[in-house]
Amino acid sequence: MESLYPALAVLAAYLLGSLAFAVLVSKAMGLADPRTFGSKNPGATNVLRSGSKPAAVVTLLLDAMKGFVPVLLVKLFGDRHGLHEGTMAMVGLAAFLGHLYPVFFRFQGGKGVATFLGVVFGIDWMLGVATGLTWLIIAFFFRYSSLASLVSAVFAPVYYLMGDRLAWYAERPVAVALFAMALLLAWRHRENIQRLLEGKESRLGAKKAG
Repeated sequence: MESLYPALAVLAAYLLGSLAFAVLVSKAMGLADPRTFGSKNPGATNVLRSGSKPAAVVTLLLDAMKGFVPVLLVKLFGDRHGLHEGTMAMVGLAAFLGHLYPVFFRFQGGKGVATFLGVVFGIDWMLGVATGLTWLIIAFFFRYSSLASLVSAVFAPVYYLMGDRLAWYAERPVAVALFAMALLLAWRHRENIQRLLEGKESRLGAKKAG
């Protein structure tokens, strides 16, 4: 039975990741489906465009928890069932993939920024703080949410490797999973990258200022 635990943990993480909280929270709070307006992306940023900051905050937190909780559970209790760093890496990746390609929503999910950050915090809180601060710094100076997300995603695995034997012991499966998630996140932001290159990407606060 214990040989099934890693597979069950990965499956559970994917199913949890497949819960599109942007859609569920919007429906529960009587808001329009975020897939029908704005960027049509089922994420916290697009929920914010509905005009409800509370709904956006709840969505952001729940999307982050999708990545944080499975990774933390494996980290804390995995040794009892033979779940080690390889399983933790796969669980984090599975939750992230669930958000990007949710089985409950025809495999049409969000871009994964909040869930990615949740996974990173689950791996180590210091890694999460470093990644989150990177997002804040880039967003503050350049005013592009997409650019901040891309840079922080790229730096997360770099920070992880740099912290080896200083703040934690870096494991190859975890590093590979972080790099894979960074690449997938970049792929999901390909339209944003194109707009950034063309100088057409919307800046943070631009709509409000207008």
